[in-house]
Amino acid sequence: MSVTTILQSWRRGNAPQSEELQFCLQQALKQPKQAPAFGITNDTGLAKIEARSRLFQASIQDVEKACLARGLTDFKTVYKLAWQLWLPLAMQLHEARSNHGKPLIQGLLGGQGTGKTTISFLLQIILQHLGDRAIAISLDDLYLSYKARQTLQQQDSRLLWRGPPGTHDLAEGIRVLDELRSPSKPEILIPRFDKSWHNGAGDRVEPVPVTPGDIIFFEGWCVGVQPLTESAFTHPPYPIVTPDDRKFALDCNKRLKTLPLWQRLDRLIVLNPVDYRSCQQWRKEAEQKMRNQRKSGMSDSEIEQFVEYFWKALHPELFLPPLLQNPDVVDLVIEINPDRSPGNIYQPSA
Repeated sequence: MSVTTILQSWRRGNAPQSEELQFCLQQALKQPKQAPAFGITNDTGLAKIEARSRLFQASIQDVEKACLARGLTDFKTVYKLAWQLWLPLAMQLHEARSNHGKPLIQGLLGGQGTGKTTISFLLQIILQHLGDRAIAISLDDLYLSYKARQTLQQQDSRLLWRGPPGTHDLAEGIRVLDELRSPSKPEILIPRFDKSWHNGAGDRVEPVPVTPGDIIFFEGWCVGVQPLTESAFTHPPYPIVTPDDRKFALDCNKRLKTLPLWQRLDRLIVLNPVDYRSCQQWRKEAEQKMRNQRKSGMSDSEIEQFVEYFWKALHPELFLPPLLQNPDVVDLVIEINPDRSPGNIYQPSA
């Protein structure tokens, strides 16, 4: 008996058997960090496993279709990911939303290529089967207009690209999150940003009307990141090399202190690469796919320069470790392996 064969049996429509549920519970309890993160204990675990099995059977066909659309064709892997991560996370969010009593704003922090968009998309599908309507917005859609960023660059020539704190429309972000949290009208205008405009500099496009939801995923590369003390930058990591680099990093850190968007978050999940440098390789792979499709894409050297610019602004080696040890800010950590598969899943502890 294995969890995979059990899931395949359930996928064929066979009813979960008591011994199968017990086996799945024992396997879950062997994960000492992941089990408590999803509320799996000897006392409460069996009921949660049984509820998860029902959700698996109810949602798996829709999950399969969504994965196929995204090029995920290995259904054994899909079943494993659904069982170990997507389903229990959806159940956790549903419970949090029910206890919250109003729309829940779920922050999702992750660097480039960590799978923020994919996991929020799949969770939206699964949550429908729990009676929750979920929608997703991105920090990327809150960038200032091209014209405003050109003006900003004249004021601070270091803001070469969009991304660092200071390049977002905070007032618009606050408006959107506040309206989604306490909806007073049937539709809310969500900003959209097209990165292809102005030779890749990007610009705002027409906003999209969205029906308010029960759970709002707010995802981005620095969502929820907390400012550090100045002493953290005494011996900063590469590519913060020169005095000018250090000054830029300190200024970006100061802008975090005046970033009120994070105060709107009800929860925060961190997608944490085992090696943050993997983000650079993942971006290269994404750009290569674009070039293979005869779309414009950055060269490897341009990608390295681009990603290192983000590291100079908010370096993961500086900002992530204290965040991952802060249970007052972070609710769940999902490690991302170099092959992009999920690794350890746990709740942070001080």
